[in-house]
Formats: sequence, structure tokens, C-alpha cells
Amino acid sequence: MDYQPVVVRKHPRPASTKHNAESRYWRQYRHPVFIKEYAPVTSVHFSPAKPHRYAVTAATRVQIYAPRTQKVTKTISRFKDVARSGCIRGDGKLVIAGDDSGLIQLFDINSRAILRTLDSHKQPVHVTRFSQLDQTQVLSCSDDTTVKLWDVPSQAAITTFLDHSDYVRSGQVSTSNPHLVLTGSYDATVRLFDSRTGECEMVMGEPSGAGNTRNTAPVEQVLMFPSGTVALSTAGPIMRVWDLVAGGRCTRAMSNHQKTITSLAFNSDASRVLTGGLDQMVKVYDVSTYRVVHTMRYPAPILCMAISPDETHIAAGMSDGTLSVRRRQPKASEPASKDLFSAASLRTGAFESFLGGAIPALGEGRVKEKKKSKPIGDVDELRVESKRKKRLRDYDRLLKNFKYSAALDSVLRKNVPPTTTFSLVQELVHRDGLRMALAGRDDVLLEPILRLLLKHVTDPRFGEMVCDVANVVIEMYTPVLGQSPLIDTLFVRLRKKVAAEIRFQKELVKAKGALDMLLASAALSLVV
Repeated sequence: MDYQPVVVRKHPRPASTKHNAESRYWRQYRHPVFIKEYAPVTSVHFSPAKPHRYAVTAATRVQIYAPRTQKVTKTISRFKDVARSGCIRGDGKLVIAGDDSGLIQLFDINSRAILRTLDSHKQPVHVTRFSQLDQTQVLSCSDDTTVKLWDVPSQAAITTFLDHSDYVRSGQVSTSNPHLVLTGSYDATVRLFDSRTGECEMVMGEPSGAGNTRNTAPVEQVLMFPSGTVALSTAGPIMRVWDLVAGGRCTRAMSNHQKTITSLAFNSDASRVLTGGLDQMVKVYDVSTYRVVHTMRYPAPILCMAISPDETHIAAGMSDGTLSVRRRQPKASEPASKDLFSAASLRTGAFESFLGGAIPALGEGRVKEKKKSKPIGDVDELRVESKRKKRLRDYDRLLKNFKYSAALDSVLRKNVPPTTTFSLVQELVHRDGLRMALAGRDDVLLEPILRLLLKHVTDPRFGEMVCDVANVVIEMYTPVLGQSPLIDTLFVRLRKKVAAEIRFQKELVKAKGALDMLLASAALSLVV
């Protein structure tokens, strides 16, 4: 009779904790790299052009990192005070940043030379942004309550907006109209400006507003959808959605964070918005329902956060000076680039990025892959299929040769699931070989058995078998107790865990009795 392999018993699973497709996608951002800076990381910005290098602003410098290696490729430290809001232009060639002295400087990303200096602000500049549609224009927002739109070639301010009454710490030029500017201020208002008129066209979140449209905390961040019809703002732990077409009406207010939200970012197609806060959480919202679809935890309060345009990296700067970079390996089925020949990509003139491998070898011949062609026979041809003999697993092969101790050792490894381990233990019990498998072990070979019992003694799937094995182990090794401190400690821990489980079960029985009594009395009252 042939050997029958061990049947691995399937246990009923507890309530399903499987993640949905959305959560599985965001969980692909694994293996975070932690980089320690000298001061809190106040800004992270990815270059829109390949290879999507990113600028990290901390202390008195802006560092440019390579996404593949997470290594610093350029360091710009020509600041007299704390640097703020390092931002890379759409073509990946220029970097702009402000500082706490009110100075704004424009750098060449390769030579690090200062190309332009804008020094009109009197207090710290917390926002410097390029206009995506007109890359010769720069937006700046300062603690002197002013917002300026600059013309880079002439180093002159095109328009200055004076409507805010407190620090302006967030702002953005619309990606659909280069004349519209959205800003958020510590005066608790979100304002939409038009550079053609130089006036504030819309005010949102005024303290005098009603209901959920009223901001009671400083506005930390603002973000406008690519369509230019909807805007997001954060004040304290609340994120609000504003309908710009309806005159700045607040359509939603979400409070999923426990502390202040400090950063907002869209994914590549603006179907998801990511929020980072001082509660050390990054939450992902589906913009169609504004429900949280995933949450990521970080080791420190988050000050800034960004996601790369190709959705392979999420970078977050924290208050303790740590930069965390999570990476995702894109699948082969995903398109290499969604907007390779888009108008925006061609406008930037970044021809080098195309030569870097984005376009597959233009003008070159194709090399055929070395694949064996499958023989195609006649339709009516008779085929004789050969069945491969199923190979036995390691523990089955050892069991077949009656090596019980070695078979038990083979299933005590870390990568073996407990269902397999206890199925083999059950097989040893049936063969009357459990004592043979446990006999003659020193402290090194006995340790994994005790750790297995300690781990699963409270598991309802294996508890009964754990007790049976524990009784055999205690009976066999009681005479040698006291010779190994490690084994003695494991036995004491097992005893304490069993005692705690017994106490817990007693409490459950008491609770069950109380519930039964309540339900019985309720049933009697219904009958009467």
C-alpha cells in the first residue's frame, strides 16, 4: 500500500480580516526608508518630470534626492535663515525656495547657482510655487499677510493681494487657469484671487459663517482639483470641500483625524486625496464618496507629505527630523507612463526625460525573445498525457521513513503554518509516536516546542491538542527541570499564560450567565 500523506486539517477561520482591493493597493507601499535630517522636515515636493526627483526642505538647506537610491544628489544651502517650501519646476531644471528672512531664491538644479532673487516680503515666506500653466510665474505667500504673483524673468511682482489679515501659510495657482490663485490663512479664511483684476473673488470659511462652513481654526493647507471647480482646505482636524462653481459653498466637512491636518496631496489622476496630520496618520480618501479607504501610521507627527507622479513613492516629513519614503514596485501590467505624449509633457521641453528609457528604442530593430514554440498537432490526433508523480513534502518523507523526531523538527520552523504543525502532531498521536518524537531532546531542541505551546495555548483551534502535548512534555522533562534557565523560564511563562486564560474563561462564564438571566427575564416579560 502506498504511503498516504498527512492531511492538513482546515479549521474554520475567524471573522474575515481580508483587505479589499483598495487597501491591498496602498499596502504595496512597503519597506519605508527613514532618513534623519538635522531639523523638522517642513516640505517635500516631487518633480513632475522624470525621473521624479524630490526636494526635501529642512533647516537651512534644500536637498534633492534620487527616487531609486534615496540618496542626496544635490544640496542647496545658500540660505541665511531657515529654508521653506522647496519646489521643483515642471521641467525639473529649476528649484525655488523661500526662507524666514523673507527672501525668495531661484536656483539651477544642476549647478545650484542663484538665478533670481525676490526680496519684497518682510516676514518669513512659507509658500513658493511655480505656476504649472505659465512656468515663468511664481506664487509666494508670507507671514506679512501678503500673497504675490511674480514674473521670474523681470524679478517683479505682477500682482500683490492684501486681503488676508494673518499669516498666509498655504497657496496654489490653479492648474486649469493661470490667473486664479487659491490661498489659506491663519485668519481662518480660504480666498480665491484673480490676477487679472487683482481682487479677491471668493471668500470661504469666514468665522462669521454658519454651520459647517465656519472655520474656527487657522487654515493649514489648501488644494484645488485639476478641473478648477472644487477646492479642499484643512483647519484643525477638519477637511472641508468647497464648490467653487456654486460660489464657494461648503459641500462636505470630514473629521477623521484626531489632531491638526498639516498636508494634502492628490494621487496621479486626482481620484484619491491623501491627508497627513499631527496624529501621526496618513489617510487616503476616495474623492467620489470622501470615505477613508486606507490609513497609514507613522512614528512621529507629520508636517508635510507628497506622492510621486508615477505613484511609486510616498514621502513624508516629520517633526522629529525624520524623512520617511515608502516605495511600491509597479506591476508589469501597469502602463509605464499614462501621459507620455500629453501636451503638458511636450511643453516642458524635457527631451532628456524621454531619452531616459520612457520611449522604447525608436528606429531600432526588434530582438525576438527566446521562447520555445509549442508544437501544434492535428485536431483529431490522439495525445497521451503523462502524469507527474506528486512529490512528498519534507515531513511526509521523514514520516514515511519513521523518523518522527526529525519530522517534528521540520514543522517547527517559522515559515510553517500552525495548521500543518498540529496536523503532523495529530498524525504522530495516531501512530503512537509522539513520545518518540519528544524524547531525548536537550534545551536547544526543546525550546521551539515550548515556544509553539506558549504561542497557541489560548488559540481555540489548537488549545486541546496543546494541553495534550504539554502534559506529555511536562511528564517527560520534569526530572531535568532546573538545569536550563531558558527552559525553566518558558515553563513558568506557560503556567502563567494558562492561569490567565483560566481566569478569563471564568469571567466569560460569569458574563454568559448574567446575559442568560437577562434574556430569560426579558422572554418571560414578553410572555406575560
